[in-house]
Amino acid sequence: MSAPSAPSERETASQPPRRGISRWVPVLLVRAAHPRQALLSAVGLGVAAAASGRSAREVALVTVTVLVGQALLGWDDDLADESSDRADERVRKPLVAGTLDRGTLGFALACAVLLVVPLALSSGIDAGLSYLLSLAVGVLGHRLLRSGRWSWLPWAVAFALYPAYLSYGGWGGAADGHPPTIAMTVAVAFLGVGVHVLTSLRGLVDDNRAGRRTLPLRLALRIGAPRLLVLASLYSVVVIGVILLLGSTVGLSQ
Repeated sequence: MSAPSAPSERETASQPPRRGISRWVPVLLVRAAHPRQALLSAVGLGVAAAASGRSAREVALVTVTVLVGQALLGWDDDLADESSDRADERVRKPLVAGTLDRGTLGFALACAVLLVVPLALSSGIDAGLSYLLSLAVGVLGHRLLRSGRWSWLPWAVAFALYPAYLSYGGWGGAADGHPPTIAMTVAVAFLGVGVHVLTSLRGLVDDNRAGRRTLPLRLALRIGAPRLLVLASLYSVVVIGVILLLGSTVGLSQ
């Protein structure tokens, strides 16, 4: 789920391959997991769990679960986009560069699935299913909606499930929380749209070249990528402010 003046991911194939530790499979898997987005998501939901009054062990469980889930989404993204990434010459991606083979990445993805299911359900059945559903929405979004005008929808739906994951969650599979408030669910869904736009900015040139008419590209063609960066950043800051306000007033749970 993929600019203004930011550097393109295109690199010349004539550059010498990197040696040493950067060629180790674990390092390549971390690079393929979209680590910045994974860490930000894990820390963000961990902080939200702490702010909602969850215990330290529950915060740790949320953080680890989301980190594994985001790595899963990153690896699935690279597998689903391999052909388009090759067409866009995104050789910074290990799969495209040939430093990481598809079988290894697929095996890591399968292991992540086997790990994230019990991790998610350890917060309770309702909470775990909410988070696993958000991952399923992300995986389907990679394949069905990411190239058109509805590219924002999987992000909105996946983010809308995060309050349920936190609100229903607790410690142990028998944890039984409460439904999230509608206001919080809607606000976090709007944040998902903003995050989608921000994370797509680097790939706008390649998206335009390939004919992918995503929401961020449509907006950028109308108002310009630099202005879109500013507006999307302000939008996200405002939405985060609304979420914080809701958290201190209506709260997370009903």
